Amino acid sequence: MPKVSAKDTKKSAGVQAAAKKRAKKDPNKPKRALSAYMFFVQDYRERIKAENPDASFGDVGKLLGLKWKEMSAGEKKPYEDKAQADKARADKENAVYKANGKAAKKAAPASESEEDDDDD
Repeated sequence: MPKVSAKDTKKSAGVQAAAKKRAKKDPNKPKRALSAYMFFVQDYRERIKAENPDASFGDVGKLLGLKWKEMSAGEKKPYEDKAQADKARADKENAVYKANGKAAKKAAPASESEEDDDDD
């Protein structure tokens, strides 16, 4: 059985403590905007996989990256337009989310104090 040093126990304890402190992700939070490259990947992944059936996941990613670098600005334009539209969508949804979140936070303390009064 391997010897466990004090450093090893401190490292693992720190990792566990960090995992416990992480706040849960809000399921209502809007999704982030996709980049032009991500729209390109969604469009081209199946083509690259069909052209290279033996390629691994990493190889497909490398081929997609090379294809993206080879493309001219004109060829990238449709993907950049989609990215701009998605950024506008994400910004709008995030503004609504933040506005509703602040209103909910202001209302929450008032409802908690009312609940405390009901307990007495």
